[in-house]
Amino acid sequence: MSKKYRFVLYNIRYGTGSGWRFHTPFPYRGYTRRTDRHFGSITDFIESLDPDIVGLIEVDGGSRRSRGVNQASQLAGVLGHSFLFESKYTRPLFSKHLPIVRWQGNAFLSKNGILSQKFLYFDQGVKRLVMEVELDTCVVFLVHLSIKYAHRQNQLRELQVLIHGQKKPVIVAGDFNSFLGQRELAPFLEATSLKSANTGRLRTFPSRVPRMELDFILHSPEIIIHDLDVPRVRLSDHLPLICDFSLKDQA
Repeated sequence: MSKKYRFVLYNIRYGTGSGWRFHTPFPYRGYTRRTDRHFGSITDFIESLDPDIVGLIEVDGGSRRSRGVNQASQLAGVLGHSFLFESKYTRPLFSKHLPIVRWQGNAFLSKNGILSQKFLYFDQGVKRLVMEVELDTCVVFLVHLSIKYAHRQNQLRELQVLIHGQKKPVIVAGDFNSFLGQRELAPFLEATSLKSANTGRLRTFPSRVPRMELDFILHSPEIIIHDLDVPRVRLSDHLPLICDFSLKDQA
């Protein structure tokens, strides 16, 4: 019997919460609030899923709002996972020097260890980080693409080059900010032969009343998807994706 793996992808909004109170007493006030309570709930939720791999978008690496605690490190300690964290912004950008913004990044956690990793950056966009992580079974690219359509298309073309150089099966996951959903990704999917694990096109944003499919887990044909769930968990403004998969060569 082939071994199954569970991959949880979640844009956690830095553990700052969701709902109308996020914008009181003024818009986006929630980004500056303490994250202890919300991130504690996120940690409990992810731990209950018993994941093998976790990809986190919008993670606080140790700002004042998280009391100097790296959220990826904290979650990895609870799960017993190896972890990687890196800022979403390239060093020359002014945002790297702002008090809270400079601690904002993405994170990757793995139960069975990490063979190698690369932190790459797109040529365009503010959020440029590409985390390339090699595992025993596959290579995972974790991304948070630009809000601007033209920048996203350039970023997808750069991703295409990175994918074509891989010898192992590939997973590309993250917040794609694709406001047209999978239609926007069609040329990228055709060029790379990747498929979306979310065949039902379940929407992930906003969590209160999901209207858009922004978050994706894309995979090589060698990867078999057994189940994809998008639970209605309102711990962030995005909904998480829970993907159970195996490898064809293990079947």
